[in-house]
Amino acid sequence: MCLKCKPVEATDDAFWDQFWADTATSVQDVFALVPAAEIRAVREESPSNLATLCYKAVEKLVQGAESGCHSEKEKQIVLNCSRLLTRVLPYIFEDPDWRGFFWSTVPGAGRGGGEEEDENARPLAESLLLAVADLLFCPDFTVQSHRRSTVDSAEDIHSLDSCEYIWEAGVGFAHSPQPSYTHDMNRTELLKLLLTCFSEAMYLPPAPDSGSTNPWVQFFCSTENRHALPLFTSLLNTVCAYDPVGYGIPYNHLLFSDYREPLVEEAAQVLIVTLDHDSATSASPTVDGTTTGTAMDDADPPGPENLFVNYLSRIHREEDFQFILKGMARLLSNPLLQTYLPNSTKKIQFHQELLVLFWKLCDFNKKFLFFVLKSSDVLDILVPILYFLNDARADQSRVGLMHIGVFILLLLSGERNFGVRLNKPYSVRVPMDIPVFTGTHADLLIVVFHKIITSGHQRLQPLFDCLLTIVVNVSPYLKSLSMVAANKLLHLLEAFSTTWFLFSAAQNHHLVFFLLEVFNNIIQYQFDGNSNLVYAIIRKRSAFHQLANLPTDPPAIHKALQRRRRAPEALSRTGSQEGASMEGSRPAAPAEPGTLKTSLVATPGIDKLTEKSQVSEDGTLRSLEPEPQQGSGDGGPVVGESGQVWREQRRPSSGSASGQWSPTSEWVLSWKSKLPLQTIMRLLQVLVPQVEKICIDKGLTDESEILRFLQHGTLVGLLPVPHPILIRKYQANSGTAMWFRTYMWGVIYLRNVDPPVWYDTNVKLFEIQRV
Repeated sequence: MCLKCKPVEATDDAFWDQFWADTATSVQDVFALVPAAEIRAVREESPSNLATLCYKAVEKLVQGAESGCHSEKEKQIVLNCSRLLTRVLPYIFEDPDWRGFFWSTVPGAGRGGGEEEDENARPLAESLLLAVADLLFCPDFTVQSHRRSTVDSAEDIHSLDSCEYIWEAGVGFAHSPQPSYTHDMNRTELLKLLLTCFSEAMYLPPAPDSGSTNPWVQFFCSTENRHALPLFTSLLNTVCAYDPVGYGIPYNHLLFSDYREPLVEEAAQVLIVTLDHDSATSASPTVDGTTTGTAMDDADPPGPENLFVNYLSRIHREEDFQFILKGMARLLSNPLLQTYLPNSTKKIQFHQELLVLFWKLCDFNKKFLFFVLKSSDVLDILVPILYFLNDARADQSRVGLMHIGVFILLLLSGERNFGVRLNKPYSVRVPMDIPVFTGTHADLLIVVFHKIITSGHQRLQPLFDCLLTIVVNVSPYLKSLSMVAANKLLHLLEAFSTTWFLFSAAQNHHLVFFLLEVFNNIIQYQFDGNSNLVYAIIRKRSAFHQLANLPTDPPAIHKALQRRRRAPEALSRTGSQEGASMEGSRPAAPAEPGTLKTSLVATPGIDKLTEKSQVSEDGTLRSLEPEPQQGSGDGGPVVGESGQVWREQRRPSSGSASGQWSPTSEWVLSWKSKLPLQTIMRLLQVLVPQVEKICIDKGLTDESEILRFLQHGTLVGLLPVPHPILIRKYQANSGTAMWFRTYMWGVIYLRNVDPPVWYDTNVKLFEIQRV
C-alpha cells in the first residue's frame, strides 16, 4: 500500500479499494496502521496520491449515501472511509497550502463520465458534509428501518423524511426508538468525522475579530443540508435524554457496558461546535435584550443564517424547556452523586461540554433563560457549578472550567429572579471542601467564592472582579445571611483593604468598592433579617475606619509597598476562622505534574463584560450610559482595555520596579474620596454605642443577646436615602466569543484521546502546555 512511491492513477480501483475493503478494522486500527509520519511524507512527496485518496474516500461516502448502504460490505466501506478521513484531515488542515483543497472542485479525475455535470461543480467539502448528513439518517445503518420487509422495498433514502427518524424523544419529537448498539456506534463514527471536518478552526490562530465563520460549520448548518432540523433535534435530545445511571439502579453500569455514552459525548461536542456563533455581531432577535425574548416565534427580524443557532433560539414550549433543563441538571449533578455511594453510578466526563451548551442556550434563547429562573430548578444547575468551581480551584489545568462556571453565574446574576431563588434553604449535603454552615443557597455561593479567592491558585485573580460582581448583583435580594457567610464577606474586606494590596495594582481598589456595594445593598434593602451581617460589620468596624483614614502621602504609600515585599502571600486565611470542612469531602487538589492543558485567550475586563443597569421603582431595568473610561478616577490603565495588561496588573507588582505602573498620592485621593462609606458609618454611629451599652449593662460576652437586640432594632429614618440598585448585566462581546472558541476546542482536543484525533498535529488556536 505504498502511497509515497509513485503517483497512482485515480482509475486504478484495485489499488485504492485496498484502503477500505478490509472487514475487521476499528478506528483505533486505522490510527495505528496509518502513522502521522507516513501521512506527512505522502503530503510532501506525493501530493497527488493524497489528493486522490481523499477524493476517492469522499466518493465512496457519497456512493454509500446514494445507495442507502444495504449490504454489510457497503456499510463496512463507509465506516472505513470515515475512519480514514478522520485520520487524514487534521494533516491537511495543518498545512496552509492544503487548506483550500477540500473547497476546490475536483476535475474529472476518476469519474466514469456517467456523472451529471452539475455534480462536478460541488466542492469536495460540500459533497463530504452532505453525504455524512444523509448517512446519519440511513435506515438499518444509523436509524431503524420503518419497513419490515425485503430489501427491495427498503426506504428510498432520497424521499425519506428524516424528521420521522429523529434519534431520541424530546424537543419536537415524542417517539423514543428502540436503542441499538450498532446504530449508536455507526452514528458515533460519523459524528467523529464531522467534528474532524469542523476542526479546521484549530489550525487558525485566534483572531481578534472573531467574526470569521468556519466554512465547514457554515455550510453544514445552512439550508443546503436538508437534514439540519432533524439532526439538530437528534443531537440535542440524545444529550438531554441520556441517563448515565441506567434505569435508576445503583451499580447497574458495572453490569451493562454503556455504549450510549460515546455517542452522547460526540453529540455534545458536535452540537457546541455548530453553535459557535458570535452573538455580539449577529442580528438575532433573541439576543438583543430589548425584545426580551418575545420575538422568538416571529420570523422578523430574520434569525442568524446558522440554522442550528436559529432553531436553538426558537425553542419555546414549556415542556421542551423542562426536558432540556431536567436533562442538563441530571447530567451536571452526576459527578456529585459519586460522593454518596462511590462508584454506584457511571461518572460522566463531559461536564465542560454541557456547561458550554447551557451557556449557549441561555445566551441565544432568552425565553429559556427566563424559564430557568422562573422556578428553583435553577438551583439544580447552581449547586453542580459551585461544586466544580470549588473542586477545580487549586488545579491549574482547569482554569477554563473555572471561567465558564463563573461566566454562567454572572449571566444568571443579571436577572432579579436569580437573587430571589438563592434564599431557598440549602439542605442537599454534597460533600464539599468548605466549612459546614446552616443556611441558604446564597450562603453556599458566598462560602465557595471566599474559598476560591483565599485558596485558589494565582491564575484565578482575573476572576475576582467577576465573583464579586455576582455577589453585588444578588445582594439586594438576600433576606438572611448566615453567620459563616457574613464572616467570610468581612474577611474578604479585611484582606482587600490592607494598604499593600490596595497600592500594589491599579485595579485592586475596585474589589473594595464591590464589597462596600454589597454591604450597602443589604443594609438599605434587607436590613431586617440580616442581623448576622450587621453584627459582623460591628465586630469588624476597624476595617471601615481604616478605609476612611487611608493614608495618601507618598511616604506612607512607599512604606505599604515595602511591607508587601516582606510578606508575599497574597491572601492568606488568617483572620478567617476556617471551620471544619464537610464530612466525606476531599481537599481541592492541584493538577498532577505533567497534566496537559491548552492555553486560553485573555478574557475582557468586567467593564467590557457587563453593562450597568439601574433597577427602577417597579423593578424594571434601565440601561445606564457607560461613564467615560476615566470616570472612576483610576490613574492606571483602563480595566480590560487589553486583558493582558489587566491580568498582569492584578498580580501585585512591587511598585515601579517592573517599570510598570506605580501608585501616586493623586491616584489614591481620586478614588478614596468616592468610597461609599456613608451608610455603614451611619449604621456604626447609631448601633455601636447601643451594643456597647448592652455589653456593659449586662456584663455580656454572649453573642445571642446582641443578635436578639439587632434583630429587633430598626434604622428607619436614620440611614441616608437608599441609593438606586445597580445591576451589572453580562453583555455579549467578541472578546468572550473568542474565549469560548479557544476554550471549547481546547476541551475537545484534550478529551479525544482514543483515538487521538488531533494529538501531535500543529494546532494554532491554542498552545498545548504541561502543568
